[in-house]
Amino acid sequence: MWDRVELKSLAKASLKNNYWNAFLVSLVLMLVTGRGGSSRGEDTGEYLARHPEYYMIFLVVVTLLLVFRILVGYSLEVGSRRYFVKLSQYKNTKGCYGFSFDSMNYKGIVSTMFLMNVYNILWTLLFVIPGIIKAYSYRMVPYILGDNPNIGANEAITLSRKMMDGNKFEAFVLDISFLGWYLLGLLALVIGMLFVNPYYDATCAQLYVALRKISLDNGTATSGDFNLNDFNAQDEYNDYDRYYRD
Repeated sequence: MWDRVELKSLAKASLKNNYWNAFLVSLVLMLVTGRGGSSRGEDTGEYLARHPEYYMIFLVVVTLLLVFRILVGYSLEVGSRRYFVKLSQYKNTKGCYGFSFDSMNYKGIVSTMFLMNVYNILWTLLFVIPGIIKAYSYRMVPYILGDNPNIGANEAITLSRKMMDGNKFEAFVLDISFLGWYLLGLLALVIGMLFVNPYYDATCAQLYVALRKISLDNGTATSGDFNLNDFNAQDEYNDYDRYYRD
C-alpha cells in the first residue's frame, strides 16, 4: 500500500535540480488540461444573451479550442505525464513530447484519450458525483499511454479502473492535501499557484509508479501492459524498492 506522505517526499526529491524544467512541463499540462482556470461560464452566458451577434464567434472559438485539445492537447498531456514518470525514477526525460507525437504512437493516444473523455462527459451528464468517481477511475489512462500508447482504448481504460480500484478515495485525499499549498499560491497574487503545480504533478507521477508496481505484483497487469520487457520490469521493481526504502 502506498503512503501519501512518502509520495510527496519522493516528489520533492525528484524535483531537486530539475524544478524549472518541471515547472515548464507543468505549465504546458495546465494549459492543455484547463487545470487552474477560472470558471466564467455564467458571465459568458449573460454577455452572449446581451450580444447574440457574437454567438457565431463564440462557437468558432470553442470549436477551434476543442480541435486543438484533441489533435494537440492530448499528446501534450501524455508527453507531460511521461516526463514526470521518468523524472520520478531519475531517468532520461528527453524526447517525451516527441514520443507522444510520433506517428507510431499518436493515433493510439488521441483515440484513447478521446474515448476516455467521452466516457467522463457521459457520466457527468448522468450525475455529477458518478462523473467525479469515474474521473478518478480513469486517472491513470494518460500515464498508461505514456508507457504503452498502443495498448488499446478499452484496455487502457480497464487497466486504469483496476489500478484505481480501492485507491480512489485515497487519491482524493492526496489531492485535498495540496489545497493549503494552492491557497497560499492564491494569496501570492494568484501566480503563486503555478509554482505548486510541479510538486503536485510530480506527486501524481509517484502515485502512478506505486500503483504500477502494485498491479504487477498482484497480477492485475503484466509487464506487456506497460510496454516493459522482463528485464525492464525488474528494473522498475528495483527502482521502486530503492527509492521507497531509502
